[in-house]
Amino acid sequence: MTANVNEELQLLRAEIAAAAARLIAQDGADYNTAKRKAARQILGDTQPPLNLLPDNAQIEAEVRIYQQLFHADTQPARLFRLRTLAVDIMEGLEKFQPYLTGAVLNGTAGPHDDIHLQLFADSAKEVEIFLLNRNVQIDISETPHFKGPRYGMVETVSFMWHKEGVHAALYELDDLRGAVKNKDGKLARADLAAVRALLVNSTHPPTP
Repeated sequence: MTANVNEELQLLRAEIAAAAARLIAQDGADYNTAKRKAARQILGDTQPPLNLLPDNAQIEAEVRIYQQLFHADTQPARLFRLRTLAVDIMEGLEKFQPYLTGAVLNGTAGPHDDIHLQLFADSAKEVEIFLLNRNVQIDISETPHFKGPRYGMVETVSFMWHKEGVHAALYELDDLRGAVKNKDGKLARADLAAVRALLVNSTHPPTP
């Protein structure tokens, strides 16, 4: 591959990453959907080679840039609110060893982001009954397993908490042995103590 071709690929990859970041920040799209839509916006119906698509880390970096450029005055308070609510929810679900994941954990959460949790129990039904007994109205769907596609899908309960959406993926206790860190060394999930620490170490939200 010549230097010029490689440079063109890098520029296209960066353009797709920036377009995907806008879809995530503006519409609340998930990373995979945003990546596919962004590629279609830029390349049309041409099927892009795999080495052209940006990885999630590159897209996440673009989301951070977008938030800093367009939501610097509101995003920190939004993130603080979601992390505070996450702690509240995790305290109520502490018996299921809750972990926080997603944009609320990595700090890119904006106006369209929900709170994403992972819970660990003997059975998904145990969590569902626990929530229903506390008059929490839940919807049930499926989420890809954090260990990868060969592990299949896991049941996920969704509900509203103080007008914010919460999605809790329900795992078996044995899944706790899974890796906590991504390949790039960043936290893939954080337990209650770690989320509390994020709040303590964060700056106070700006006054409205």
